[in-house]
Amino acid sequence: MKTNISKLIAGVCLFSSLGVTTGCIDETIPTSVATEEQVTSSDMAAAALLWGMPASLNVIETISSSYHWDWGYGSLMHVRDVMTGDMPVVASGYNWYTSWEIVEAQGESFVYPQFIWNFYWQAVLSTNKLISALDAETASSAQLGYLAAAHAFRAFFYLDLARMYEFLPSDKIPTGVNAAGKDISGLTVPIVRETITEEEARNNPRVDRATMAAFILEDLDFAEQNIGHLEESAKTLPHLDVVYGLKARLYMWLEDYPQARDYARKAINASSVSPMTETQCLSTTSGFNDISCWMWGSQMVQEDDVVQTGILNWASWMSNETSFGYSGQEPYVQISKSMYDRLSNTDFRKKMWKAPEGHVLDGQTEYLTSSTFGNFGDRLCDYASVKFRPAQGNCDDYTVGAATAYPLMRVEEMYFIEAEAAAHSNAEEGKTLLTNFMLNYRDGEYATDVTGTEDVIEEIIFQKRVELWGEGLTYFDIKRLNMPVTRGYSGTNYQAAARYNTTTRPAWMSICIVQTEKNNNAALVGYENPEIPDKLYTPWAEASN
Repeated sequence: MKTNISKLIAGVCLFSSLGVTTGCIDETIPTSVATEEQVTSSDMAAAALLWGMPASLNVIETISSSYHWDWGYGSLMHVRDVMTGDMPVVASGYNWYTSWEIVEAQGESFVYPQFIWNFYWQAVLSTNKLISALDAETASSAQLGYLAAAHAFRAFFYLDLARMYEFLPSDKIPTGVNAAGKDISGLTVPIVRETITEEEARNNPRVDRATMAAFILEDLDFAEQNIGHLEESAKTLPHLDVVYGLKARLYMWLEDYPQARDYARKAINASSVSPMTETQCLSTTSGFNDISCWMWGSQMVQEDDVVQTGILNWASWMSNETSFGYSGQEPYVQISKSMYDRLSNTDFRKKMWKAPEGHVLDGQTEYLTSSTFGNFGDRLCDYASVKFRPAQGNCDDYTVGAATAYPLMRVEEMYFIEAEAAAHSNAEEGKTLLTNFMLNYRDGEYATDVTGTEDVIEEIIFQKRVELWGEGLTYFDIKRLNMPVTRGYSGTNYQAAARYNTTTRPAWMSICIVQTEKNNNAALVGYENPEIPDKLYTPWAEASN
């Protein structure tokens, strides 16, 4: 397959420059920007800007076609996952995410943090364009719906930014005093409103958690009040259940657990979906590629640039069962052995990863069959994922298999937020909520004997990590709760260079703001997060007998 993937690699630059056209306005960014007059006078012009927001999730070349992690929001989800202790990747010359996994070249002058920074600010720009063009006081009903969706998108992006860039202490960097002598503890990122001037942008400081939270809440309040005007039902757009879900995430970050619990329940009640069934989760044709199963997701179509590249897309990196993608070439994505071993054999989710030979679940998972590789069950390594299937189960034709969907928010997450939020004040109540979810939806024999707030929360988070594996969310819980990452242990399936064990949240989870931004924004100079030097942590090595 090296010949095939090499051809795709050679062609990726060509595809990205051809400007592939499509008839689906909801999946493409408008080729020309509507003027403010056009937007305010035409619902159609405003809608064009609105549909540019879900399209912005799947853009390639925010930096360059030379980097094969430069394919949008799904890539950032993968970045966050390989920074945890949940997703080992088989060591391979094809793995473009190694630097994030082994924590190298993560300083402010390197391209890896530059990608994160560039993606988010381009995405924020797409929301500000619409918000600046419409006046809520004079907008039509349809335009109010578009405005509400834009504010929800902006809140989504800023909530990610705030949690990724907020400096929090760790075992290796226990103080927020940086090299310039400034205490940057709790600082997030600058706020760029739709009304910002160039002069303001060039002297725009990082804001603290409270200021950022107020800004995000302002967006979400507007969205909550007006999202009912949004007539488009597509799940690539946020609706009321998603707005509630974003508020639940926000309040968890703020440690306002009563509000988080309240909004998680509101999201569950407002959602049109229920937790995915065993049949849905394990389907070889529609397993975790069907947007109709989720509250919110990103959907790609055949004409999209990311699909046409063949390799710079979600299926390429997250579906091990493809002959066209990267992960099928042995940077296989896996669940960590320790997580797999801890998960009950009666929990059907365990079948989403390949069981070792002789395990009680060996042979219980159905695999796809490729015309190139044959049955993937004979090819994949132990613990390899089959959670994310290529579209229609097509593992050989990238124009079909890569035209898939990936989740941005699932109702299952809300059940776990509700349980954890309850547990912070009443451990037994949180444990009951978790147990009810697990018995009803995941494991009919589930039982846990944990007691006490700390242990109950840890069990909730463990089950949430399993549930949301590969969805880019575990990073936030680890950082928020100051949880350690453990990759080095006897029998680990992490590559040797990535076997880091921390005693707190990892230092590498406070992302560096890039030098290029400081060059244009003087207020950031001296207020940088401490750089993460290479080899800050020493990989664990098993003692010889």
